[in-house]
Amino acid sequence: MTIDPRVDIGHVHLKVSDLERSLEFYCGVLGFELQQRWGEQAAFVSAGGYHHHIGLNTWESLGGPPPAPGTTGLYHVAIRYPDRATLGDALRRLVAARVPLQGASDHGVSEALYLADPDGHGIEIYWDRPRAVWDGQVDRRLTTLPLDADGLLNELDDPAAEPFEGLPGGTRMGHVHLRVAEIPETIEFYRDVLGFELSAALGGQAAFFAAGGYHHHIGANIWESAGASAPPPGFAALRHATILLPDVGERDRVLAQVAESGREPEENPDGLLVRDPSGNALLLTAGRPDPVEARVDVR
Repeated sequence: MTIDPRVDIGHVHLKVSDLERSLEFYCGVLGFELQQRWGEQAAFVSAGGYHHHIGLNTWESLGGPPPAPGTTGLYHVAIRYPDRATLGDALRRLVAARVPLQGASDHGVSEALYLADPDGHGIEIYWDRPRAVWDGQVDRRLTTLPLDADGLLNELDDPAAEPFEGLPGGTRMGHVHLRVAEIPETIEFYRDVLGFELSAALGGQAAFFAAGGYHHHIGANIWESAGASAPPPGFAALRHATILLPDVGERDRVLAQVAESGREPEENPDGLLVRDPSGNALLLTAGRPDPVEARVDVR
């Protein structure tokens, strides 16, 4: 059964080695707001009043090394900005902060900048072109071309003097891209068990999954992880990504499908986790991606 078209990606929780350093990056450079902090152990950051977009913790990774090479896990977390000018402002601030970019691409459906946080977690920041440009044509329109960086900066009246007033409320977690061990079993899990649409595939190298006709909510590739296992304890790594379902009934239906496939959901202080065939943890929750007041258990 196809997953509900209203599904979205909620927060992403990362294991980091130095909380203060991470907050300097996510708040000081990217412009997120600190919502809550628990000493040197954990913090939540967000934009536009949402309870949190990114969770950071050092519970298992204090002082630990970057994500282990040759393992499954996070390829990048993708933060969707509401318009091109906001992405242009982000580029301006990254240049001013001398944060190196790992890439800058025009994907046809979107324009994107790629970088890494201090622990080496991959980050994409992007904006979507109007849906009418790519709706129903993701497999044909999704591409990788050089980004027009000058055009992006020209969205600003005066890039050198433009004030930064924080990330706008339309900022959302757009998608999460995972390193997996094998593509066929990944397709079987995300399409046939969870019910996502397979929106595009690159042979046996990568696959993209979506709900409701979006270009992709989840990406998966084997470029650095073919045949690999999950990272060992103690490394900075993905703790979990959240699949946000519209209501409890839909969440329970998807959890039942997971159980029927032989992958029993795991009880966790944060909720019910499921793991894909590569060991990547997904927290299935019910709610809306709108700004809300929320109590979050960080045990």
